[in-house]
Amino acid sequence: MVFLEVCANSITSALAAQQGGASRVELCENLTEGGTTPSYGQMKLTRQLLNIPVHVLLRPRTGDFLYNDLEFEIIKADLQCAIDLGCNGVVLGILNADGTIDIGRCKQLIDLAKQHNLHVTFHRAFDFCTDMFQALEQIIALGCDTILTSGGKPTAIEGAGTIAQLFLQAKGRIDIMPGGGLSEYNVADLVHFTGSTFIHSSAKARHKTAMTYKKENIMMSGANVDEYDILTTDVERVKAIISLANGNQHH
Repeated sequence: MVFLEVCANSITSALAAQQGGASRVELCENLTEGGTTPSYGQMKLTRQLLNIPVHVLLRPRTGDFLYNDLEFEIIKADLQCAIDLGCNGVVLGILNADGTIDIGRCKQLIDLAKQHNLHVTFHRAFDFCTDMFQALEQIIALGCDTILTSGGKPTAIEGAGTIAQLFLQAKGRIDIMPGGGLSEYNVADLVHFTGSTFIHSSAKARHKTAMTYKKENIMMSGANVDEYDILTTDVERVKAIISLANGNQHH
């Protein structure tokens, strides 16, 4: 059986993920920029309304994974929030300037999470490491449960060869979860090729807002974005990905 973790950018997406049959959600915001930590309100309501596990992304800003002292304090505070709200897991990753894992800081966070029985996923900061095979051993030693990876490439399909190697090296000591550009069009091939039983996708689609009045020539975000479109997880896409990942023909 292959299980799907949906990267949900809001409570709306999280509910759609659950309805579509996802096994758990990774809750974040600003998905188009790789995701950042969700707000207190998103965490609280999502945990209250979902029956499946809620894992929270701990990423205080976009960009790289080298954090200053203040940013590290923010991550610790957000982790405590996730614990206090009864979330089931956290998703984290901190690197040193030279592209190795910041063992000391990661250990502080992981130890705190584990004291409260939270699941810990090391996120795609892993893909930015100088040596992913050495990093794998360090992450296992730190006590993480899962590594989210695209195999060091822009998408998991491009990195599938590396993901398969990581899966073999892990020998069941940690879950290797492919993520990055995963969709109903490539999931069957990816699962077949990598051997992974947990996969990660946002399964998102553009949904129109209920606004009837639309103001032209004004933008809050970058070019080529319709301000009246909202990107949310799509129930049917979730169903399709799960079905195809498990070797079923999806209609």
